[in-house]
Formats: sequence, C-alpha cells, structure tokens
Amino acid sequence: MSERSPAPGGLALVEALVNTLDIESDVDALDREDVRARFGIGADGLAGARALRESLRATLLAHAGHPPHRAVTPLGDLLAAAPLYLAVDERDGSAALRADDGPLLSRVAGAVAEALVAGTWTRLKACEADTCHWAYYDRSPAGRGRWCSMQVCGARAKMRRYREKVR
Repeated sequence: MSERSPAPGGLALVEALVNTLDIESDVDALDREDVRARFGIGADGLAGARALRESLRATLLAHAGHPPHRAVTPLGDLLAAAPLYLAVDERDGSAALRADDGPLLSRVAGAVAEALVAGTWTRLKACEADTCHWAYYDRSPAGRGRWCSMQVCGARAKMRRYREKVR
C-alpha cells in the first residue's frame, strides 16, 4: 500500500477504485455497503464494478510494463458501453466531456478521457509486486516508478534480489 498522495483530477477515482482490493490480505472493501455507496454502486452493480476494477488494474500494470496477473475483460470493451456527453458552455463556447453524476462506468470513462487530454493517463500505474498491485500515480521525473512504496514493496524486492545474489 502506498503512502503517496492521490492521483490528480479524475484519476483519483480510478486509483481509489483499484485500491478497494488489498491483494496481500485478500480484503475487498467493495464488500462493505458504505464503500459501495461512496462509489455509487448498488447491490446489482457489484459484479460489474469488480470487473471494471480488475480491468483497470490490468491496464495500470501494462502502464508499468508488467503483464496482467489474470485474464480480464479488456478495458476498452467495458468503457465502450459508458454513456458520456459533451457539454458546451453557451457563454464562452468551451466544451467538456461530462459524466460527473452518471454511473461509475461513465465517471471512470470521463476520468480516463480527461487524463488522456492532460497527458497523465500512463502515469497511473499498478505496483510491480505480485502481492500488491496497488494503484499509484507515478510522480517520478522520468515516469519509470515500479512500486507503490519504496519503503515497503521496493525494499522487499531489493532485499530479495540481494539475497539471491549473495547465495
């Protein structure tokens, strides 16, 4: 789990959704009604939210250069079903893709679109550690971060490599 600050803009929603599952302890926060309510997920939308979460995780692993940890529905297939609309301000003609008050799928699609335009989408990654895969926003100058936390996952990986080298 990361001690990093949340991702910018709408990516904070994506990061929070992916991080509802703690792989190491096998605790799924979406099992809790208050967490589902925070994401606007009803009882009938739980399976879809979990599928979306794992599809996002696979994409974030790809952003970090890692293969998915299991087969999932491609994110593009899921987001293709998201209802979005373009809002145009009549006063100044500015336009924005809107999904703020829509279902979770639409809000995630809107966040991805916003991040694509801002150039931040590929900075949202999943931790390399097999027991973690926690989502984090890579703020490193080169954009080559590998772990959600250098103090936990990074330190474990480096210690593992050191021990293998010493053997």
